Amino acid sequence: MKINVGIIGCGSITRFRHAPEYLANPHVGRIVFYDRNRHRAEALAKEFGGEVVGSIDALLNDPSIDAISDCSSNETHHIHSADALLSGKHVLCEKPIANSVEHAEKILVAQRQSGKKLMIDHNQRFMKAHQKAKELIDSGELGNVLTFKTTFGHEGPESWGATRSNATWFFKKERSHSGVAGDLGIHKIDLIHYLLDDEIEEVHSFHGALDKVDEQGKPIEVSDNVVAALKTSKGRLGTASFSWTYYGEEDNSTTLYCQEGIIKIYHHPNDQLIVEKKDGGMIRYELEPIQTNDNQTHTGVIDAFIDSIINDTEPLVTGENAIRSLKVIEKMLGMSANAQM
Repeated sequence: MKINVGIIGCGSITRFRHAPEYLANPHVGRIVFYDRNRHRAEALAKEFGGEVVGSIDALLNDPSIDAISDCSSNETHHIHSADALLSGKHVLCEKPIANSVEHAEKILVAQRQSGKKLMIDHNQRFMKAHQKAKELIDSGELGNVLTFKTTFGHEGPESWGATRSNATWFFKKERSHSGVAGDLGIHKIDLIHYLLDDEIEEVHSFHGALDKVDEQGKPIEVSDNVVAALKTSKGRLGTASFSWTYYGEEDNSTTLYCQEGIIKIYHHPNDQLIVEKKDGGMIRYELEPIQTNDNQTHTGVIDAFIDSIINDTEPLVTGENAIRSLKVIEKMLGMSANAQM
């Protein structure tokens, strides 16, 4: 069985993640690209041996296309993903699922009406160190997780995005909406929910545009830093820091403090998971390098999405999962549903 895929949006996330992983998957047939800047679609079609269409309607109305990757900018996810589902396509939507919970609910309504698969690209669940940490937590050998801290920061999307400039859409309120929280932070919120089988319900945070400026040299319209204190429904306490101003080595680390020891994830370049036991013992796991903007590795997201279609199973990251994380981001930024429309 071959799955034909259409990709909406041909920026860096498509070039470095979606397109090469679809190309490498033996169950994927045609890859069809669309971008409102046609030259971007043509460049990726040439690089990955795909096709180009001139409109989203051409993708959605093509009965031979089975699935869509929605790699558009944040403000259009609720439009393109919902339309794709209602057109009978399975959908892999980039994070965040939408700019507001209200918009995200529209995608879930479309998914229920269509009966098609909807998966959200929260790729941290697929990293081997995180999966090993989940295994250790679920085994109970370290007791319960009591507290945690998690961080995700790098030098900013102007060094990663397609434009490679501070004119990036990530800095625009009407397009990015949630700044670093929706770009990096939501990954770590989803990770905490996944690792702990828990949900963050209380949030106290500070956020602001501390350093980034737009193409006019003015402070950007969204936050480039967020620092938060968190409490889960099961009573765990934690902290989270998300930043576009880590002007050095990227930090994508998480620490879990358990009753019988500590789990350190992506603190060490070679030993990606370290367990420090209460009795003084230490176990080091060499698993895989952390994925960074400069070190692109196979995420496993595309394979999981395609597998869910072929085997008719629930995707590993559902729309419901994504909405739970988006609710936390809204609390962090002091947003209400009405304010986001």
